[in-house]
Amino acid sequence: MAPAIMMAADKVELSPANTGFMLICSALVMLMTPGLAFFYGGMVRVKSTLNMLMMSFISLGIVTVLWVLFGFSLAFGDSHGGLIGWSSDFVGLSGIGKTELWDIYNIPVYVFAVFQLMFAIITPALISGALADRVKFSAWALFITLWAIIVYFPVAHWVWAPSGGWAFKLGVIDFAGGTAVHINAGAAALGVILVIGKRVGFKKDPMRPHSLPLVMLGSGLLWFGWFGFNAGSWLGNDDGVGALMFVNTQVATAAAMLAWLAYEKIRHGAFTTLGAASGAVAGLVAITPAGGAVSPLGAIAVGAIAGVLCAMAVGLKYKLGYDDSLDVVGVHLVGGIAGSLLIGFFATGGGQSDVAGLFYGGGMAQFWKQCAGVFAVLAYSLVVSAVLAFILDKTIGMRVTEDEEVAGIDQAEHAETAYDFSGAGGGAARTAAAPAPVAAAASKKVDA
Repeated sequence: MAPAIMMAADKVELSPANTGFMLICSALVMLMTPGLAFFYGGMVRVKSTLNMLMMSFISLGIVTVLWVLFGFSLAFGDSHGGLIGWSSDFVGLSGIGKTELWDIYNIPVYVFAVFQLMFAIITPALISGALADRVKFSAWALFITLWAIIVYFPVAHWVWAPSGGWAFKLGVIDFAGGTAVHINAGAAALGVILVIGKRVGFKKDPMRPHSLPLVMLGSGLLWFGWFGFNAGSWLGNDDGVGALMFVNTQVATAAAMLAWLAYEKIRHGAFTTLGAASGAVAGLVAITPAGGAVSPLGAIAVGAIAGVLCAMAVGLKYKLGYDDSLDVVGVHLVGGIAGSLLIGFFATGGGQSDVAGLFYGGGMAQFWKQCAGVFAVLAYSLVVSAVLAFILDKTIGMRVTEDEEVAGIDQAEHAETAYDFSGAGGGAARTAAAPAPVAAAASKKVDA
């Protein structure tokens, strides 16, 4: 039996309350991937909608199978040098009994495994937003297969494995995925788009969201599911830390949305629905690593700072010339960095641990630890993701043809379209009949 698990009778007893809570949180995190699909799907043009949805949904299939076969073992098995895990009991989830508990917690290993599975699923799906309109679906499926194995599973081990991940041992605070999920995905997105290049017509053709209501629906589902993502990461709520994280998730998200809207009103003269949705996601990203360490007032600061920084960052792609289609770099990479580093300033020492940040008398020690975790994950994911994309591009090809991209990737890759208006009816006959009364009405108006 792997050292990371124990029989229920050894130290603690299974908690039905925490077990049920964690199963609900797992379901909430699973809902985030379809929510992300809607969020991204509404932000692209009509001709790319289905492809965007599928790029998220396919992760539910691929990563689930990988996780059961060996992913959980690589991420949370016995540590080897602090870099990777492996425990034979976790392979195929075959050596785990239903009464075995996870580490020192009072929930079953199965529950912990399925909760972490949902994180593993959504992380590569996040990358897809940067690659809209131009990537072969088969190449994308192969990319996330390799990326999960080579990047996500090791990084999850570094950050969260109690068996000895190096960042975990160093004391890097990442409550629910600022480094392992958001910086990891954002850096990967940047690495891939630097390899595959820009969309046809980037900075020339209008590429506006085709359905802002769909974007708002997706952001609402993300916000809802994020409570499971964040509050569930304490693996129970016996001491109130999960409740603190729940509150801070709401508070930071609200602050970030308001800050983003204020920035774009000052900068661009309008409060946009896309800005509200993007600001909310930026706040969710930033509070993810920090919410267990800061107070609700600190959460307002983290959210507001992240909202402004991310709003500023999304415009960099036009200045620097990289085509991050749906602002994965601007929101997830920048928001993840901001939330992770701000722990070094706003940690109170009264939340998940007694570690205090600079503003609470703790000095800069925690800030430098956060820097180590942030920049190690960023560099590793950026480089390895770029290499993977380069290899795939030179072998099977990452991009669809220019003609297919212009005509629409939905039809080329999926032989479908998102919206079919052929059955709406009444079009031709009613259009033909309309001019007479319209003309008559116009004539009357002129006569009047």
